[in-house]
Amino acid sequence: MVIALCLMRICAIIPAYQAERNVGDVTREALRVHGLAGAVIVVDDGSSDRTAERARAAGGTVLRHPENLGKGAALRTGMEFALAAGFDMAVTIDADGQHPPEEARRLIEADADPEALVLGVRDLVGAGAPRANQISNRISNFFLSLFAGRPFADTQCGLRRYPLRKTLSLGARDEGYAFEAEILLRAVAAGVRLVEVPIRVIYPPEEERLTHFDSVRDPARIVRRVVATLALTRGLRHVPAAPTLSPDPRRPLAQELDPHPSQPAAAPP
Repeated sequence: MVIALCLMRICAIIPAYQAERNVGDVTREALRVHGLAGAVIVVDDGSSDRTAERARAAGGTVLRHPENLGKGAALRTGMEFALAAGFDMAVTIDADGQHPPEEARRLIEADADPEALVLGVRDLVGAGAPRANQISNRISNFFLSLFAGRPFADTQCGLRRYPLRKTLSLGARDEGYAFEAEILLRAVAAGVRLVEVPIRVIYPPEEERLTHFDSVRDPARIVRRVVATLALTRGLRHVPAAPTLSPDPRRPLAQELDPHPSQPAAAPP
């Protein structure tokens, strides 16, 4: 099993929206992580700032949605691109700088099974996360654990290791933050091994934090998606085959920006 994991091609996927402040540093640090094959894919989800420019200048392969579609849509775009490019696994890293990219190495080495879905688990209290974040995470953990019939320690952490082909075959539909919760339920229904690994997380001072997660609205959306997923999977007895979908007209060409232009990009100020 260890040999099988060593033979896997692993990349990083960074979904990013209005993240010009941190995405360059996150991309550069991820490119230094041993085991990621020097491959970092940044999906700019319709940002109006310099997110794509900063990520590209840092050396990432940049895909860009023409409009903001949501974190789930950005993750799916990155996974589809990575699978088509020959990668077997992806470690997802949030663009806000809360997940030190070197923690990706912890997930890569956490389990030798290349088909396992590896979940980062944060210590929100120890990291000084805002109380609203702690409460919303507990709510999501409670409902996901209840409906899945197994405990989950952190259902909202964006630092994960995904087996690409298996993950995409689960057919998750949500385009927002609930995508990550939906994947968990569909993985349980499909019998995918789920591995939880403690990871370090950084919460900067409140005035420096960048988040698009609404601690009231988004947990409610997650619960709605969970209920819909339970109906689709008939109470987690099985996962329906992933449908063959025509391309979403809103993301017809997640534009790839060449990370290695003929003229080197100037470093951002």
